[in-house]
Amino acid sequence: MMKITQLSQLDSEATYSYADYLTWQLDKAVELIRGKVMLMSPAPNVKHQSIVTNLGGVLYQFFYKKPCKLFYAPFDVRLYDQHKSIKADQDIYTVVQPDLSVICDPEKLTEQGCLGAPDWIIEILSPGNSKKEMQIKYALYQESGVKEYWMVYPYEKAVHQFMLDVETEKYQLIAMFAEEDYASPQVFSDLKIDLQEVFSE
Repeated sequence: MMKITQLSQLDSEATYSYADYLTWQLDKAVELIRGKVMLMSPAPNVKHQSIVTNLGGVLYQFFYKKPCKLFYAPFDVRLYDQHKSIKADQDIYTVVQPDLSVICDPEKLTEQGCLGAPDWIIEILSPGNSKKEMQIKYALYQESGVKEYWMVYPYEKAVHQFMLDVETEKYQLIAMFAEEDYASPQVFSDLKIDLQEVFSE
């Protein structure tokens, strides 16, 4: 079997599984979206990194020594349609690396990362990945059952908060926060986040 070390060795028309993904030794970070290889954005800029650090610091303190665990990218989150529940590596075709993930079910954590939907995912958007996060990942997180999904807009200094409706299994935009607001996730309602601190550089 040929060792895959460069993206050029992969077929853009082929459908790959997580089992394939595990064998690759690429020099660039990729995600697997419904079996298709998607190159991740270049190294995050200072604004992006600053928000991840500030927000991650708040979440780390909140979840410290609690059952729910916080993880930063790079961290493999393997997703599958919650109605199909096929969990063998060769049957998983989506592997993403959210900026921040919170997982409360220890059964979902493996040596390789998370198998199944995190309870809360936060993506910090950038010019290079906005379409991917807003369209493709939105649909994936909804389909796989991620309860709460935040999109953080660094340049607008805003946060869009989506919650999964248990009846329709569709996301509802329940809040749009600005820099001067305190934001609170519905899945952890006792957590209050000062966005002015999050967006400070």
